Amino acid sequence: MKLNEKIDVVKDMLANKKVAIGFSGGADSTLLAYLSSQVSKDTLAITIDNHLLPINFIDNTKEIAKTYNIKHEIIDLDFYNEEEFLKNTSERCFNCRDLMYTTIKRVARDNGFDFICDGNNISDLVNNRPGILITYRENFKTPFIKAKLTSKEIHEYLDKNNISYSKSTTCLATRIQTDTSLSKKNIERIKYCEDYILTNTNCKIVKLRNIGEFGIYEVDNPKEIMKDGKFKQINDELKSNGFKKIALNLTPIDDNEYISLDYVGGSFKYKLPFTINLKKTLHKLGNEIIFKSNKKIKLEKITIYSNGLIKGENFKSYDEALDKFMDVLSKLRRNV
Repeated sequence: MKLNEKIDVVKDMLANKKVAIGFSGGADSTLLAYLSSQVSKDTLAITIDNHLLPINFIDNTKEIAKTYNIKHEIIDLDFYNEEEFLKNTSERCFNCRDLMYTTIKRVARDNGFDFICDGNNISDLVNNRPGILITYRENFKTPFIKAKLTSKEIHEYLDKNNISYSKSTTCLATRIQTDTSLSKKNIERIKYCEDYILTNTNCKIVKLRNIGEFGIYEVDNPKEIMKDGKFKQINDELKSNGFKKIALNLTPIDDNEYISLDYVGGSFKYKLPFTINLKKTLHKLGNEIIFKSNKKIKLEKITIYSNGLIKGENFKSYDEALDKFMDVLSKLRRNV
């Protein structure tokens, strides 16, 4: 499908419904809010303030909701009171979404909104993001996954239609190495340092990774850091805030995620960065299954392995293979 056809799929899902959106003001949720404001009966954007968000996060969500004249609820949910989350284990993002989505669902229903959705897109499903299991568990609708929209396509549509969105929306806990306890002190230090880099450069996206005594920052435009002595200026400022060593990741941040298959002669292989729960996946595939074992599930043209490997064969074209792969992605159930 072409991009506009995919957008029409989303509009059809939202049309004439009372739509509640988990709203961060980022690309995905902003496009959902924009489309919903055009076609739905009513729209409610629900933003969770977990106290671990970039500077201006809440103000940006207010401004975007106001732009599209939609209702906006901001819910205070202080994660510094959540001991399990502060342990910062490998299940951190799963726990985060669990806390947020149960709250979003309650607020939506209390306000009479019965179509509750989020901005997950199809390219999210090939990344290691276990929070998607909460989306499934809480029965949130995922219009972008249904329409097979990738992050790259969403950004393309936003840019073509001059729709503004926030480029910095991710929880700052993601900047800290797992199994390192979270504290207000280390989160506030990252928040300050990221804002310092944004304020003193023309970069639009900054992420500062805290690994022990090291601070490694990545930006959307590394060349901007290397001119006019900015690297030394940033280096000195970040060291004055407690980092022993500072490094710049020379690979630019690129959030235009898409899905590309290694397709040869009608076949492909794709290794996902997580393992598959075959038992739960079976229930989503229904009568598509030809063969199953404790290591794999075989469909007509696709084989799903428990280790995350997906194989496809006997396709007539790349587009057919990609479309079938995307169909399967939305039915997979991963392990945390």
